[in-house]
Order: sequence, then C-alpha cells, then structure tokens
Amino acid sequence: MKRIGYLYEKVYNRTNIRYAIQRASKGKKKKPMVKWVMANELLVVETIHKILKEKSYIPSPYFKSVIKDGLSKKERIIYKPKFYPDQIIHWCLMLVLKDALMRGMYHWNCASIPNRGIHYAKRACEKWIRHDKKNTKYVLKIDIKKYYPSINKDILKNKFRRILKDNDMLWLIDSIIDSHDKGLPIGNYTSQWFANFYLQDLDHYIVEKLQVKHMIRYMDDIVIFHSNKRKLKRMFEDIKSKIEEEGLEIKGNWQIFNLEYRNLDFCGFVYLRDKTFIRKRITKNMRRTWYRFNKSHTQKKARRMLSYYGWVKHSNSYVLYKKYFNLKLLKEMSK
Repeated sequence: MKRIGYLYEKVYNRTNIRYAIQRASKGKKKKPMVKWVMANELLVVETIHKILKEKSYIPSPYFKSVIKDGLSKKERIIYKPKFYPDQIIHWCLMLVLKDALMRGMYHWNCASIPNRGIHYAKRACEKWIRHDKKNTKYVLKIDIKKYYPSINKDILKNKFRRILKDNDMLWLIDSIIDSHDKGLPIGNYTSQWFANFYLQDLDHYIVEKLQVKHMIRYMDDIVIFHSNKRKLKRMFEDIKSKIEEEGLEIKGNWQIFNLEYRNLDFCGFVYLRDKTFIRKRITKNMRRTWYRFNKSHTQKKARRMLSYYGWVKHSNSYVLYKKYFNLKLLKEMSK
C-alpha cells in the first residue's frame, strides 16, 4: 500500500478545528467547560491552531473513573481526557486520519466505525447462516484478553509508519499513544480507531492467507465460519500464533462448535438457522426495567425502555413486543 503524506496541515486547519469542536461537543453542551469553549470559539480555534502548528501539544492527565459498562454491567476503568484541548485535538486528528484507516479496513470489521455496528454485524451473520449452510456448519469464536491495555505501543506506531509518511502527523499520533502508561486508554475517541487499526493485519491474514470465506470482527471479538472442523482447528493455531506476534493473548474461553446443535451468541443476539433472538441477559434486564417503569412512569425509565425496543424490533421477538412495549405511552413519557 502506498504511504500517505501531507496530512498534518489539514489537522490544524481552522475549518477542521471548528468542525472538531462541533463533533466533540455533541451531547455535552450542558457541561461548563463545553459551554466556555462554545462561547469562546474564536479564541479556542486560534489557540489549538497555534498549539498544533508549533507542535507544542502536551496531552493533559486523564480523569480516571470506574463504570459498569452496557447491559452486561462489566466493570471497566475509563480514562477521560480533558475536553479542551485534548478531546478537540483528538477529533481534529481523526477527522483527517480516518479516511487513511478506512482505506485498508476489512469490510466486516464492525465496531466503532461510522455506518457499521451491532446491526451491521447482525445482518452479515444472518445472511451467511441462512443462505450458506455448507460454509457455516462450524463456528470458531475468539476473544482477546484485556485487549486495550495489552496493545503494544511500539507495534502500533510501526503500523502507522507503514501507511503514513508525514512525520508531523506521526508526532501527534505518537503523543496521543504515549499519553497513557499501558496500552490504549478506554475513553479516548482515538483509542477505538487505533484499536481497530491494530488488528487490521490479522483481518487480512485470516481472509487472504487462510482463505476464510466468512469472518466477522467486532473489535476484539472474532467469529469465523467454516465447513470443516479439522481445518478450523488448524486455522485456530495459525491465528493464535499471529495474535501472539502482535503481543496479545487469546482468552481461554475460545470455542469451536457445530451450528446445527448449538446457537451462535454474538453482539447481543442469538442466531438460529431461521430466527434471531435477543441474548437472555438483555431480555432479563429489559424485564427488570419494565417492572420499574410500571411502578413509576419517569422520563429516564421510559427512555431506557425505548432503547430496548431497538433490540426487539431487530429480532424475532414479537411476544416480547406485545407484552412489554406500549410505544405510545413510552414516547409520550420520554419527551
């Protein structure tokens, strides 16, 4: 792949900075720092323009917090960068860099990418499982252990040097990578892009070298379909070696199973040959939210129930819809 240059000037372009402020502030406009930035936009644009042009940017310390993430309530340590200047600079970088990353990205790499996500991954799984039974007889599921903290910074930097020849751009990327002591911090907007890019070589290795017809990756969760169990086991050993070369480790819960006798659980859905259901844990949490909403009709609970409707309408869950969703009431209460 031909390396790309002459990108850094676009990063500190004033128009790019203004757009980065708009994108970074989305959903945060009630916060004091965001309000200040919006009220002093011209000053902020000029300051960031100067910092980036002179290459004087030094990442600020992170705010550390522990959250229970998503429907699984899995505890995660989040490292929040300051809104000004850090989050804005991260957006300035990614608005310019993302096209270069997308250029070599595997088509079924689905997490944290515009116009790709859980439902994008779901459509692919359903299409393959229902229309290519021969090549989806067996499934290999792989999950990488503590992915973000395990990413090797030197390997990541070298990967960027293979696609970029702009030293100023590489300086900014290196500064953000080195802003955290171990791996990539969960919380940076750049981290999700960098983490996806880190496994790009693995995607191409699996699809092109191992000649896998159906493979999908959702960040560090990988699902591979195949017609032959023995070949799939051999592929696993090759993939394991490749992942270890990247300085990573596969979780011990990897599995190979026959899709005729066991359903695939991936991205919150359970896939059968002819139907798709919601994962049991999500259904359980939805019921709990419904009972709480019935006790007291609050805006927060109504909005949470509506978020579950997104899962229900994309699955074969008509019974759940009839029992738990009064859409007219939920929409009125959520306003």
